[in-house]
Amino acid sequence: MTFDITITAFSARDLERDVDGLGALLHACVHAGASVGFVLPYSAADSEAFWTGSVRPNVEAGTRLLLVARRGDRIAGSVQLDYDTPPNQPHRAEVRKLLVHPDLRRQGIAQSLMAELERRAPALGRTLLTLDTRSGDKAEPLYAGLGYQTVGVIPDFCRDTADAGRLDSTTIMYKRL
Repeated sequence: MTFDITITAFSARDLERDVDGLGALLHACVHAGASVGFVLPYSAADSEAFWTGSVRPNVEAGTRLLLVARRGDRIAGSVQLDYDTPPNQPHRAEVRKLLVHPDLRRQGIAQSLMAELERRAPALGRTLLTLDTRSGDKAEPLYAGLGYQTVGVIPDFCRDTADAGRLDSTTIMYKRL
């Protein structure tokens, strides 16, 4: 159940204005063990560099939707829809980096972000959404509960966030809208 959560689409200017809050969100998630492409040690500067160097150019180019959930003035979560696809895939997009601050989890924020992302995707011509998530992670049943279907599992897909010697599997999922 969510309380006083607002979700908005961020422009590149919004991202620049709130890069500190977005950076704090990603930094907290990585340090809480989220498998979102980064490994420890991971600094606040690394986190801000991700938002400004990787996400902002795509938002500015109009190939990525960035949704941000706020509780009051605090950034509580975010999710991205990457719709920079080849010419033969104009109907598809990839869900990227669903993040909810560790202090605010289990309050419906992730579900709200995904519902808004799915609501906006058809306006972008996207009717098939894909994603991957660390196999066995808490996010996997969340996505399944939202109607995402499992295609399969790829073993040894990525390094574990904290244990560089361990490789984690990823589960590939999709949903038709």
